[in-house]
Amino acid sequence: MRIALGITYRGTAYQGWQSQPGGQTVQDHLEDALSRFAGQGVRTLCAGRTDAGVHGLNQVVHFDTEIERADFSWVRGPNTFLPPDIAVQWCQRVPEHFHARNSALGRRYRYIVREAAVRPALETGFAGWVFRPLDGERLREAAALLIGEHDFSAFRSSECQAKSPVKTLREISITRHGAYWRFEFEASAFLHHMVRNLMGCLLAVGSGSQPVAWVAEVLASRDRKLAAPTFAPDGLYFMGPRYDAAFGLPETVASSDWLP
Repeated sequence: MRIALGITYRGTAYQGWQSQPGGQTVQDHLEDALSRFAGQGVRTLCAGRTDAGVHGLNQVVHFDTEIERADFSWVRGPNTFLPPDIAVQWCQRVPEHFHARNSALGRRYRYIVREAAVRPALETGFAGWVFRPLDGERLREAAALLIGEHDFSAFRSSECQAKSPVKTLREISITRHGAYWRFEFEASAFLHHMVRNLMGCLLAVGSGSQPVAWVAEVLASRDRKLAAPTFAPDGLYFMGPRYDAAFGLPETVASSDWLP
C-alpha cells in the first residue's frame, strides 16, 4: 500500500531535507524513525526539498509498505523515535498513482521578516531581519512584475538540477503585522534558491536601494549575476504542496497558527 504523511520540522539544526552521507538531514531522521517503527527499511519521496535552515510546516512524503498499521500508529509510532524538532502530523492512505512530488499542482512558501534597527535574538532562525524601513507599496509593485510564467534563470542557484528554468509564479502576497512582514509565494514549482533570491531582490526594492523597474530588468536578463544576493534562510517556511482535492490531503496543519 502507499502511505502519505505530513511532516513538520524546524530546519535550524539540519543540513536541509535531502539525505546526505553525514545523516544530519530531515529525511535521514524521518526514514530512520519510520524504519525503526516498521522493523524494516523505509524510503520516502517528498513534495519539495528544502535548504539548510528552512522550516517545513506541511511537508508531504509518500512511501510504500506491506506492513499493516492503523493510520494514527504511523503518526505516533515514528514520533517516538524522532527528535523534538521533527514530527509527523498526519497519515493517509493514497492510491498507487499518487506521488508526493509529481502529483503536486503547486507549492507554497512563507517568509517572515522582522523590520528593526537592531538584530533580533529570540527570533533567530524563525524570522529574517532587515534594518532599513521597507515600503509596502514598492514591494507589491515589484512583486506584481514577477507574476506569471517566466524563465527564472536570474533567480536560480548554480546548483539547481531542474530540467527547465520556466516556472509559473501564481501569487506573491505581502502583508505587515506589527514589526513583522509576511511574504507568501505560490508557484507551480520553484527552482533551487528561487524564493531566497526573489526575496533578496524584493527587499532591495522595498528598502529603496533599487527602483521597482529593476526587478523586471533582472527577470528579463536571465542572468543570476545581476540579481541581489541570496537572502538568508532564516524565516523561510515551506507551507506545503497543493494536490487535486480528490486525494483529500490536508493543506495546512495546526503548527502554522503561531506564525505572524
